Amino acid sequence: MGKSYKTSEVAEKIGIHPNTVRLYEDLQLIPRPERLPNGYRVFTDLHLEQFRLARTALQVEVLQRGLRKKAIEIIKTSAKGEYDDAIEITVSYIEEIRSEQKNGEEAVRIVGQLISGGEYKGGGLLLKRNEAARKLGISMDALRNWELNGLLTVKRRENGYRVYGDEEIRRLKIIRTLRCANYSLAAILRMLNALSDQEEISIRRVIDTPEEDDDIITACDRLITSLKNAECNGRTILKQLHRLKEMEELKK
Repeated sequence: MGKSYKTSEVAEKIGIHPNTVRLYEDLQLIPRPERLPNGYRVFTDLHLEQFRLARTALQVEVLQRGLRKKAIEIIKTSAKGEYDDAIEITVSYIEEIRSEQKNGEEAVRIVGQLISGGEYKGGGLLLKRNEAARKLGISMDALRNWELNGLLTVKRRENGYRVYGDEEIRRLKIIRTLRCANYSLAAILRMLNALSDQEEISIRRVIDTPEEDDDIITACDRLITSLKNAECNGRTILKQLHRLKEMEELKK
């Protein structure tokens, strides 16, 4: 039989409050521990490793685009002992993070082109709203919300249908990245207006080091850096999942 730990011992080893240990259990972020006749919880080394995995996953600051939701899904799937499924979700999680990094870098390039005044040769896009949403990987509701809040104005055809061209798609790519960085719609509108006024601003600086008056709605103030950290955490989570799987197999 492996070593066992009390709640207070787990709290000390992980560096959290004993109440947080119980909270993790209530939230199903760890396997439910066995209890002694007196009601005391009994934790094992496997619990400790699961705590470490949860702490790693919860370090990620990126909240937009469902990344935090997927991180929670990884933790809960692992807590149920479904390690292969958790590994599969983690691989998908890392791929999404890398995709967001590419989106951020693309936004940097687009804004650089706009500031430099260089001529942009588009592909002559003419997309309907659902086609534009699908191309950008966003929801129709998000697209509609951005329009209602004045982040972009979309032309209409004679039949009344909105048409998204190259210019609108470029603008939407910038908005998408800033939303991933957890900027409020008001802050994004301010930055887009500044860009339209041809102010000498750097989108990379704006994304990575926002000013206090940028009206950010969450603590995620360094998107590109945060995404790289999230990818690193994802790789750590994969290692921890493989370790948990090995520990479970050794018990059999």
